[in-house]
Amino acid sequence: MIFESLSDRLQETFKKLRGHGKLTEDDVNEAMREVRMALLEADVNFKVVKNFIKTVKERAIGQDILETLTPAQVVIKIVDEELTNLMGGTQSRINISPNPPTIIMMAGLQGAGKTTSAGKLGLSLKKQGKRPLLVACDIYRPAAIKQLQVVGKQLDIPVFSMEQGTDAVTIAKSSIAYSQSQPPADR
Repeated sequence: MIFESLSDRLQETFKKLRGHGKLTEDDVNEAMREVRMALLEADVNFKVVKNFIKTVKERAIGQDILETLTPAQVVIKIVDEELTNLMGGTQSRINISPNPPTIIMMAGLQGAGKTTSAGKLGLSLKKQGKRPLLVACDIYRPAAIKQLQVVGKQLDIPVFSMEQGTDAVTIAKSSIAYSQSQPPADR
């Protein structure tokens, strides 16, 4: 969701940059204003946003445009590189427990994409020969369990859930016990 909003804002901003031979400070400031707003609206820490914007500005202001790149492409490239650095800059692998189950908790604001990300992660693990189990622990949003069940069904990944009124800790502990009770081929 953050990236969709950011992408939309950047695309609109970059349309305005076309035709410039060199990025001016005003061009970059306008683009960074949109990036700043998108990141802040996504609840990214103010200090992180401030440092990110400063770094991008330092790299972009006054930079000569290569013959094959437009100003928009240069800013996109710089923003992409800095977002990659901000997110860690390196790929990490999930440490799979030698004694299943491996537990991965998804946490975030409503609408941030946890269910979709959990489904994508589950599918990736399934393609690696693992046996993922999605666990419905969102007890506050009425449609959350159904949403996870729909995703699980689409991906042919089982979903563990319990009746409404059960607290999230009990659901999580019960799902671990359930997973451990399954035959090894089904974990």
